[in-house]
Amino acid sequence: MKQGTVRLIVLVLVAALVLGGIGIAIAGLSSGDGSTPPGSDSSEAARPVPAPTTTPEPGAQEPPRPALARFYEQELDWQACGDQECTRLTVPLDYARPGGETIEVAVLRVPAADPGQRLGSLVVNPGGPGAPGTTYASQAGLVFGRPLLQRFDVVGFDPRGTGFSTAVDCVSDEQLDVFLAADPSPDDREEAEALAQAQRAFNAGCAEESGELANHVTTVEAARDMDVLRSALGESTLTYFGASYGTKLGATYAELFPDRAGRLVLDGAVDLSLDLRERSLGQARGFETAIRAYVENCVASDGCPLGDSVEGGLRRLTDFLDEVDAQPLPAGDRELAVGNAFYGIVAPLYNRDYWLLLTRALGAALGGDGRLLLQLADLYSSRGPDGYTDNSSEANLAINCLDDPTAVDPAEVPAQVPAFQRVSPTFGEVFAWGLAGCLGVRAEATVETPEVDASGAPPIVVVGTTRDPATPYAWAEALADQLEPGVLVTRDGDGHTGYNAGNACVDEAIESYLLDGTVPDDGLRC
Repeated sequence: MKQGTVRLIVLVLVAALVLGGIGIAIAGLSSGDGSTPPGSDSSEAARPVPAPTTTPEPGAQEPPRPALARFYEQELDWQACGDQECTRLTVPLDYARPGGETIEVAVLRVPAADPGQRLGSLVVNPGGPGAPGTTYASQAGLVFGRPLLQRFDVVGFDPRGTGFSTAVDCVSDEQLDVFLAADPSPDDREEAEALAQAQRAFNAGCAEESGELANHVTTVEAARDMDVLRSALGESTLTYFGASYGTKLGATYAELFPDRAGRLVLDGAVDLSLDLRERSLGQARGFETAIRAYVENCVASDGCPLGDSVEGGLRRLTDFLDEVDAQPLPAGDRELAVGNAFYGIVAPLYNRDYWLLLTRALGAALGGDGRLLLQLADLYSSRGPDGYTDNSSEANLAINCLDDPTAVDPAEVPAQVPAFQRVSPTFGEVFAWGLAGCLGVRAEATVETPEVDASGAPPIVVVGTTRDPATPYAWAEALADQLEPGVLVTRDGDGHTGYNAGNACVDEAIESYLLDGTVPDDGLRC
């Protein structure tokens, strides 16, 4: 596999860590010719859309409270990081006690390719929660179109608790290996108890190893950090692109700071009104749609290792997982256990371009070689040859369970399984057991999660993809409806998120909004 391909896979999979569901983590086709231009005559278009600024307006660095002035007035010390630039932002651990302990947020920017036409900073977040935004920004040339790269500094940050910022820690690499390899859908009481014990130990470890930080990695606090970053960047308003969980972060920002919200794009949207069970059912349904689309494509192609029918192919997949559960496969100097096999299968579903990789990996695994499928699972969890390259798996759980510590007792999960299997015969049982993911959480949030409608913010572009496995399309419809200034753009296609996925109509709508403030027609379908 070429290094460039690997880099792109890593980027997409990091961006697509699922929001609160499976195990510890589980947090384009055009309807026409793809050339429909974004409109400018919708009712939302008449609302003022703040333009990015190269020079901050008076009052841009005024803090919400005087005690936060030293954070809002800080100057960033940019250092060369290859052909990019990096720095660290200082923020309070607890915004209620700004004179107390501080933490650091890692920041990386890719300067605008055309400095003479620079519009300002485009702050980006890849989702997760837990995925490092510095990695996302460093790969800006693969993620964002040339028009944005020409005129914006692309700025990524690792949200508090993640990546190179002051980071949470929960378990050792060895313990994380064991946890990810475990059966995500226990077969008997003994396996269920083992999973519950591992979940409790993992969640207790976050509090024990991370101390007070574990109580301060909420989405609300990360959104407050974004406003400090906006001020330190010299921006009067925030121009932002958030994917997946990044849509929750962006919507929360707009709720907390509607007067500082600029041009916000939320791609692969999360429905903020759902409880744990509803979120998990939605994702189970989304991944079932995705795996069926993949198998349908596979069996219609030459050399598909799953046979020649969709239903037969799906049965072969579930039989394969049962076989690996009973006997892990050799995978070089490691082995492919059932948990790894599951993650290796779902990871490529995030992007249709990777279906061929999944077919190759399944072909090898069905032949007794688990190396390729393990590689896909490792990419999903950010595991390198010498251990984990970031703490995204740990941070994902820590953030999700702090935002919502709801957990179903393992003894009650079997009663939930039939409902999950109805929406996902292939993966339903796994998602049902994911309801116990926050079991034994000890960290406690010190801030309340607000109800979000972003009243008073300018138009917010919400993007949904019709066959998105991780953030189902219905979630984008819901978020656009929940946000008072929400404007929905639909991509008809497969995979997670809609921008830069081969649909010119979607790309033009997003880029026109970020560059020119042209608001797409609400309901634009591409």
